[in-house]
Amino acid sequence: MVKSTITIDVMLDNNKIPQQINWNASDSSAEMSQKAKAMCLAFWDGADKTALRIDLWTKDMMMDEMADFYYQMFMTMADTFNRSTHQEELTADMKKFAKDFFDKFRAIQLKEQQ
Repeated sequence: MVKSTITIDVMLDNNKIPQQINWNASDSSAEMSQKAKAMCLAFWDGADKTALRIDLWTKDMMMDEMADFYYQMFMTMADTFNRSTHQEELTADMKKFAKDFFDKFRAIQLKEQQ
């Protein structure tokens, strides 16, 4: 059995708000830690049938970046769901939701800029 390690370092300000998120993986080809403005990490607890999550973002994460981040996560979750279940119709529904979500966000942003 091979072991792979992912390390996440979160630098907090005095109010415990994330200032910087760095991560690296033992199997990565990157030599240095990678910076991130946001992260979502989820684990499935099979015994309790619950999702355990860590959602963090830094102060400099812009709202449009957050919307794009969520759009990409929704699309990735849809792809992962499809690979694991082969439920094409549900996958298409998830991707449609992701696109509608992002389109609505952009419409709201444009309206607020007027």
